[in-house]
Amino acid sequence: MRTLGNILVTGGASGLGAAVTAAVLERGGRPLVIDREQPETTVDFVRADLADTAAAENAVQELSERVDGRIDGVFTAAGTDACGRLDDVPAKDWERVVQVNLLGTVAVVRAALPALRAHRGTVVTCASTLGIKAVGDATAYCASKFGVVGFTRALAAETAGDVGVTLLIPGGMHTAFFDGRAEQYKPPPDAKLNQPADVAQSVLFALSQPPGCEVRELVVCTSEEGSWP
Repeated sequence: MRTLGNILVTGGASGLGAAVTAAVLERGGRPLVIDREQPETTVDFVRADLADTAAAENAVQELSERVDGRIDGVFTAAGTDACGRLDDVPAKDWERVVQVNLLGTVAVVRAALPALRAHRGTVVTCASTLGIKAVGDATAYCASKFGVVGFTRALAAETAGDVGVTLLIPGGMHTAFFDGRAEQYKPPPDAKLNQPADVAQSVLFALSQPPGCEVRELVVCTSEEGSWP
């Protein structure tokens, strides 16, 4: 295992991103957070909307400069959703899901690659069990997360020997991600969901692997997860 160092976390103000931020701090690392909202914990932070590629790239650059260009790991937790049938979801809302979840992930990773290559760092992308299993009323989310799966597998092949790449496929978690949805799109009261802090430990495990030893893919879900396999 290696020390964590400087870990860039998108969506680090809430949910799984916040849990990973807290875990990095606990392990003696330095989280570098990109989010639209201010984190509750005092950490290096840049406000940015990942739907804006230029803003995402600029945020990575600013945080990189704060740590003299040393980024040891990246975790792309930021994500959004727009539930509903394809012809019911406004095009702008549908496209934003892909812009944040897929294109935002790509923009951040691309901007961080020079620093990651310099120190043989590791990228952990965040897909979903709905990135390997499609369901109705989730075309935008499935499209974006299937895209993250394909992007990450291709990135691993492209950067082999230079950058560590891990694909995280998490199941449902107890987060605010489901807030604001219509009741039909919220987990039922008896749904079995993981705690973000538990899933965060899997992320840290991947980020802590020595150079050249990589966890390529992780499916992390409750034993009764309904969306996997």
